[in-house]
Amino acid sequence: MLNRRHLRVKVLQALYAYHQTNGGDVKVHEKNLLQSIDKVYEMYIWMLSLISEVVDYAQTDATERSNKHLPTKEDLNPDLKILGNRFVVSLKENKEYLTALKRYKVEWSFEPELTKTLFNILKNAPEYAEYLQKTGDTIQTDKDIIKFIFKKVILKSSLAEQVFEDKFIVWAVDKDVLQALIAKTFKNFAFDEHEKNKLAEVTGNWEEDREFIVNLFTQNIRHEKEYQEMISAKTQNWEPERIAMMDTLLMKMAITEFINFTSVPVKVTINEYLEISKEFSTPKSNSFLNGILDKILIELKAQNKIKKIGRGLIE
Repeated sequence: MLNRRHLRVKVLQALYAYHQTNGGDVKVHEKNLLQSIDKVYEMYIWMLSLISEVVDYAQTDATERSNKHLPTKEDLNPDLKILGNRFVVSLKENKEYLTALKRYKVEWSFEPELTKTLFNILKNAPEYAEYLQKTGDTIQTDKDIIKFIFKKVILKSSLAEQVFEDKFIVWAVDKDVLQALIAKTFKNFAFDEHEKNKLAEVTGNWEEDREFIVNLFTQNIRHEKEYQEMISAKTQNWEPERIAMMDTLLMKMAITEFINFTSVPVKVTINEYLEISKEFSTPKSNSFLNGILDKILIELKAQNKIKKIGRGLIE
């Protein structure tokens, strides 16, 4: 699921888009920010659907084999055990999943070769043969072959990779989040009673997380000039064009949390943005950000502008 670091990255991306388009309607950009979160969930639903499609292709494959000009005995009597896989059967009866399929208009006919290709990889894998030979299966053991399909068939497929990259601009950044959502789903689907099996949630607490990202985004824009002045005062020896735009955005976001987010510890804020800078900015950004934010923090403390409550202490 999306943790707070992932959510900060989403806000960073939204702020970058806002500045790249020279501002504009803040509400429009806020809507785009929230849609970027929804896109992660949509990608998750499409992946669950693809897993189900690969399993269902066993029936199509069996029909094609039986219609061969000279079918073998094996062709005429294929093992269709996987069609009764408890995980997939439960997924297909999940109301939230069925609703999401309709909402996102999930349908794989636009890429007809994908499911066939993936099933053929599965069909020829030793792990699939072992699965077919097993007896006494439970939902726990049934999940093992589904995990194999996801991790070793779909995620290893260059075709599947290309399809998801083309369909979801967030694929490269959020692929790890998708894997966490699927892993959570495997954990949640632990019951024979299908109604007890729940899909993963895109965040731990969407109501709180939504407020967090919207406030982080809007407060950053509202106080942009003020925070830019703080940064400029501490970077007088640096030519403005030498400071990466991402570094400036990350520092403004950190300052926003220092001043406006009373429950977020200062150390957490600093550590989060230093980690984000490693992935989204320059190799030297980490030490640069650390030095400038330390100076700004000292000044803000002296001005008594940082108010932290509860477990969110300054130190």
